[in-house]
Amino acid sequence: MSKFCAVDPVTSMNLSLNDQRTLKLPATPVYKMAAPLQYSSDPQALESYTLHYFSTAFTSQDYADALEISILFFEGQRSGKLPLNQRQTWRGDSGLSDGSAYHVNLVGGYYDAGDNVKFGLPMAFTTTLLAWSVIEFGSSMQNQITNAEAAIRWSTDYLLKAATATPDTLYVQVGDPNMDHRCWERPEDMDTPRNVYKVTAQNPGSDVAAETAAALAAASIVFKESDPSYSTELLHAATKVFDFADRHRGSYSDSLSSAVCPFYCSYSGYQDELLWGASWLHKASLNGTYLAYIQSNGHTMGSDDDDYSFSWDDKRPGTKILLSKEFLDKTTEEFQIYKSHSDNYICSLMPGSSSFQAQYTPGGLFYKATESNLQYVTSTTFLLLTYAKYLGSNGGVAKCGGSTVTAESLIAQAKKQVDYILGDNPAKMSYMVGFGNKYPQHVHHRGSSVPSIHAHPNRISCNDGFQYLYSSSPNPNVLVGAIVGGPDNRDHFADDRNNYQQSEPATYINAPFVGALAFFSAKN
Repeated sequence: MSKFCAVDPVTSMNLSLNDQRTLKLPATPVYKMAAPLQYSSDPQALESYTLHYFSTAFTSQDYADALEISILFFEGQRSGKLPLNQRQTWRGDSGLSDGSAYHVNLVGGYYDAGDNVKFGLPMAFTTTLLAWSVIEFGSSMQNQITNAEAAIRWSTDYLLKAATATPDTLYVQVGDPNMDHRCWERPEDMDTPRNVYKVTAQNPGSDVAAETAAALAAASIVFKESDPSYSTELLHAATKVFDFADRHRGSYSDSLSSAVCPFYCSYSGYQDELLWGASWLHKASLNGTYLAYIQSNGHTMGSDDDDYSFSWDDKRPGTKILLSKEFLDKTTEEFQIYKSHSDNYICSLMPGSSSFQAQYTPGGLFYKATESNLQYVTSTTFLLLTYAKYLGSNGGVAKCGGSTVTAESLIAQAKKQVDYILGDNPAKMSYMVGFGNKYPQHVHHRGSSVPSIHAHPNRISCNDGFQYLYSSSPNPNVLVGAIVGGPDNRDHFADDRNNYQQSEPATYINAPFVGALAFFSAKN
């Protein structure tokens, strides 16, 4: 059992003993600028650089502690009937009648971020990335593997219901986001419309359906040994949902319009999800049908594109790295294109590379967007480590023009991003709530910022909740493990609840970070 972290007494007033898994961590580390990456074909030079880089303030135990609470965060996002072993105990049951007005059971799943809507596209992507984290780095999770699997199952149980309740239909959202965002209510009180949105043959959503298929397929790999019957159920549902996505093509943004836009519009279209979904079904099922699908459709679904953003919307870089393993492991010629484009993506991230084009803050943080930038940091970091694993197990390197980059160099770059999030940055602030002794106190999150139902049993209405949004007091309920949107391009962060761009957490920020933390927790 980890020991408690020193936190502000105001912040901790509604933490139960179970909640106080905020861990004893090192004093705020001294900020260090890393030396610029050196590119060389000399393995000894790169190894020397890597060893120098790895001497930081964080230990493997620190990463293990962060891993524990990065998974614990998901319990604060749960919708539905909470189990007896719920550890974020300030939360209560919510959304218990979701779907009932439409004669379907859609209880469960996750709220995506700081609101009370269950958005299907980011939830499915979160699930895929949690599963991928376990697939690649589960052997390093030690006593947290059970909690990681529980976090995945909480979502897949919901996705199974959404995918199998009605033939040729996928339920993709519960809650009217426009109405929800007009209120500041804890989920236990919400009385905004719980509208249900679906995609069908007539109103297709290949993007959200193929992502759902990817999530179910990836999760089937996770549970293959621990729960074979559940794994089989997941894979069976994944094949059906993918077939539905492929047969009835179209974007869910076109079918559902203002219910999903501008919140989670499918800006990249649906082709990337179809290839991503097929790739996961290929990996999960070993069915030659999906290999043939990838070979036949890859060129029209993004295999020839160089894309530099991996997120809930755009799956192209992730697909390429996932499929590159096929070439690295088996030298399957048809998959060499995925290795080449994976190299292009990775090289774009590495300062000093001839194809370097990524932006970093003065403090060294990967920077992609003004809103919720850390989602791109965590997803990119996960891909760096996964590709490093694939390369390392095959003695491969990433080819960047005339130079090469080794797996060790990718790990060093990933570590810098992880350490920045955990507090090795100019602000000397951890962007993971509950980690270290300085972290965001005014998180943009309804349930965390409004007094819990245990502290304030009487209902707090839609409009009455806004006093807590605008309050200068720290959140009364600590959303332990949440990673917020993060600092701007000058490393500046406003700990302001109303600044959702920087202070709002999301499930898809945490999901890939689970894998990254597991990797570093196993390093000495």
